[in-house]
Amino acid sequence: MTINAATATPLGANPIRLSEYYMPTLKETPADAEIVSHQLLLRAGFMRQTASGIYSLLPLGWRVVQKIEQIVREEMDALGAQEMRLPIMQPEEMWRQSGRWDDYGPELMRLSDRHERGFCLGPTHEEIISALIATDIKSYKQLPFALYQMNTKYRDEIRPRFGLLRGREFLMKDCYSFHADYDDLARYYELQAGAYGRICDRMGIKWRRVEADSGQIGGKVTAEFHAIADAGESDIVYCNCGYAADIDTLPEGNARKVCPRCGAPLMRARGIEIGQVFQVGSQYSETMNASFADAQGAEHPPIMGCYGWGITRSLAAAIEQNHDERGMKWPASIAPYQVVIIGIGNDSKVTECVQSVAEVLVAAGIEVAIDDRDERPGTKFADADLIGWPYQIVIGARGLEAGAIELKERKSGEKTEVPLADLDNIASFVM
Repeated sequence: MTINAATATPLGANPIRLSEYYMPTLKETPADAEIVSHQLLLRAGFMRQTASGIYSLLPLGWRVVQKIEQIVREEMDALGAQEMRLPIMQPEEMWRQSGRWDDYGPELMRLSDRHERGFCLGPTHEEIISALIATDIKSYKQLPFALYQMNTKYRDEIRPRFGLLRGREFLMKDCYSFHADYDDLARYYELQAGAYGRICDRMGIKWRRVEADSGQIGGKVTAEFHAIADAGESDIVYCNCGYAADIDTLPEGNARKVCPRCGAPLMRARGIEIGQVFQVGSQYSETMNASFADAQGAEHPPIMGCYGWGITRSLAAAIEQNHDERGMKWPASIAPYQVVIIGIGNDSKVTECVQSVAEVLVAAGIEVAIDDRDERPGTKFADADLIGWPYQIVIGARGLEAGAIELKERKSGEKTEVPLADLDNIASFVM
């Protein structure tokens, strides 16, 4: 049994002490929490509801978000996309110019300032990014490029539910690419799709790339990325050849039963949409008056791609796939910390051993939490399973007398006795 330190994303070198950490756990499941991820995030002290569909992310929840953001950031940066930040408030006139002020519907959060000028809280940023680049892009030599952000988005859901899966305020990564022609867009679109698959893999999520409808974003070519989970709102069909589609986009009859690529019987599953890629084309470039001159001096609108990834939504999806009756089972890459050390009793030898083990693990690049709370062992063990630390190290006086400490893997439940003689090299047991 090993802990792979290479999967860690260090966010601070020192171990945390749970006696000083804000993680208000709950013994009872809130009545309005319908699905597992919603229930466990509340019970384990990862978040609290502020209003319907709006949540405060507490330290453990925010740390997981930071891990997900870093994975996404690394994959976007590897494609040459450049991170930036766009304003949440967007002028009404931009959305009227694109035609979406009325078309988007009641989900668009609208507001007015003291001068009665209209704004919306952005659910997405195609208009504002297109207007932005329109002032600066003049030549084909400036293309292609891609800009992305990780920012709060707003949608006035008629019925917020399922915790982070369908809220009114959520965190999303949105990336926009601009190209001289459709061939270059198609090339970059597949690079983004490949990055989305890697993001899922790095997060430990079982996923499918699904043929889909472009909806309110636009464009004729799009694909969704779904985490396979019973709590998913999408009904998808898929085949071992790689084909998958949302069943609502398929015609009635035999097309729902047989793979259109290879003819094999289709399988069905529920899916949580966590990302979507679009070949949008020139619609926003044209409406926002963006253009560039080609090598012959002719003017053209830049061809645009759009790529969205649900940061908080993928957090919830990871829980839907990784849990049991006792709590969460975080993949090591996005766990708030990789290891929790549980000291049993107040014996000075136990305290010294806890500190020594923590120092060795931290020096090896492993993130460590120390449960030094004044709680009964049963409470500590229950909370460790609830929170879902990938590994638990238990150190008690009885074990020290017997010459060993205990290492437990949360995912499998497997336990390993580590001899005291090997404590100076404990990192070799967990790497």
